[in-house]
Amino acid sequence: MFKLFNCMHLNKYVLYAGPSMSAQNERSGHGLQSHRLHMVTWNVGTAEPPADVRSLLQLDSHLTTDLYVIGLQEVNAAPVRYVSDLIYEDSWSRLLMDTLAPNGYVKVTSVRMQGLLLLLFAKQVHLPFIRDIQSTYTRTGLFGYWGNKGGVSVRFSFYGHLLCFLNCHLAAHMNYALQRMDEFEYILDTQDFDLYNTPHVLDHKVVFWFGDLNFRIADHGMHFLRSSINNGRFNLLWGKDQLTMMKKNEPLLQEFEEGPLCFKPTFKFDRFSETYDTSGKKRKPAWTDRILWRIKSKAIENDGSGSIASSADDEDDEYLVKVIQDMYTCDVSYGISDHKPVIGTFRLEMRKKVDTPLVTLTAEGLWSADEDATLTYTIMETFEASTWDWIGLYKIGFRSPSDYISFAWVKDDEVTANGEVVTIIISKDELPLLAGDYVLGYYSSNMQSLIASSPTFQILQSERAMMEGLIPENINGFEK
Repeated sequence: MFKLFNCMHLNKYVLYAGPSMSAQNERSGHGLQSHRLHMVTWNVGTAEPPADVRSLLQLDSHLTTDLYVIGLQEVNAAPVRYVSDLIYEDSWSRLLMDTLAPNGYVKVTSVRMQGLLLLLFAKQVHLPFIRDIQSTYTRTGLFGYWGNKGGVSVRFSFYGHLLCFLNCHLAAHMNYALQRMDEFEYILDTQDFDLYNTPHVLDHKVVFWFGDLNFRIADHGMHFLRSSINNGRFNLLWGKDQLTMMKKNEPLLQEFEEGPLCFKPTFKFDRFSETYDTSGKKRKPAWTDRILWRIKSKAIENDGSGSIASSADDEDDEYLVKVIQDMYTCDVSYGISDHKPVIGTFRLEMRKKVDTPLVTLTAEGLWSADEDATLTYTIMETFEASTWDWIGLYKIGFRSPSDYISFAWVKDDEVTANGEVVTIIISKDELPLLAGDYVLGYYSSNMQSLIASSPTFQILQSERAMMEGLIPENINGFEK
C-alpha cells in the first residue's frame, strides 16, 4: 500500500477525499453524471516495469474508475529496442494491458514518441461513447529534431464533451525555467488536429497537462529543503517552486489549475529507496512531475469536502462540465527510477450530450464452431462510415480493439440506411472451438475506435473440440 502525504494543517485546501467518499457521491446533483478519472505520470528512467502496478492503479479501491490516462517519460528508446516496440507492444503497455484487461478495461489508444508514451484505457461500457480519437506529438529536443523531449497528446470526445491530454517532458536543470515555458508554448502552437471544432489543444473543453515538467525548487539550500521535507512542511517550499512562481507572471499558466503539493518532491531519489540523491551530484529534491488541468470559461469553487472543483459552460448552459480533484499524491513505494510516480484522481461531472450508440450489434441465435453464425447490426445515427470498418469477435477480458478472435468487414456494397438491420454471416471456421463468453465490437476506421459493442453472449463448446484433442474424451465418467 503506498504512503499518502497530506497537509491537514492547510484546512480547506486538503485534496485527499477518495476512499472516504460514500457511494452516493458518485452521482452528483443537477442531472450531472460523475465519471472517475485516474491519471499517472512517471519518468521511468529507461527501466523495465515492476512486477506489479496494482497499487499504482488503485485497483483494490472500492470506487470504480471509468478512465485511466497514463503518461510515461524516458521509456527505453534505444534504437534496437525502439524499432522492436514499433512492431510489438512495449513492455510497459503489455504490463498495463495485462493488469487492467481482467478488470474490464480496454486500451482505447496510445501514442509514442521515442521515450514519451501516453495510454488511454476505459471501461468497456464507455467505448461506444469515446469518439473522434486523434493523437499527435511534438519534438523539442535538439532544436526539434530529436524526440527525447517534447509532448505527446490524445484528444477525444467523451459523451460529446471534448477532452485533451498532453504528456510532456521538458528541458531539465535549474536554470532552464524560461526554456521550459518556451517549450510548452511551442508544443501548444505546433500541435493541431484535423477537426474543425478543436484544431488546437486549448480549443478543447477540458485539457490535462502533465508529465515530467522539470520545474525545480529555487534558492533554498539543501539542508532547509530536506528538513522541510522530513517534517512534512511542504508548504514552506511552495513559494520557491518555479512553476508556482511563474504562474504569477504568465497568463497562460494562470489558466491551469493544480492541487496543493501535499506530497514529497518526486525527484531525485536513489533507485530502489526513499532516500534523496546521495551521489556526488547531490541533486536538490524537486516537484518535477506534475498534473494540471484547464477548463474553458472556468470558475473555481470549493465544495466543502476538501476537493478543488472547476466548472465550465458550453455553448449551451444545458451542458456543464465540472472537474473535481479527489487525490493528488505520489507513490514512494516504487523504486525502479530516480522519480516517484505521481497520481491524480478526478471526478468528471457532466451532463451527457451523447447517450445513444451509433450502431447496435446483436449475436443471433446460438453460436458454436459446428455451424456458421449470424450477427446483425443497425445504424442508429448517421456517421461517416468506411469500407474499412469491421466487426470483431472479442473474448471477455480483451485488451484492445486489435485483440479480436476473428472479424468480418461491414456491408460496403451500398449505403446502409438508418434503422436498417444488416445481417452478416461468420464462417464456423472463424469461431473458437471451446466455450466462453464473448462480445462483438464495431470498429470505425474514421473514428479510430470501437463505436459499438453487443451484449455479452456465450459461444458453446464445439463437437470439433474433442475431435481435435482440445478436451479429453470422457468414457464412463473417466477422462481418457
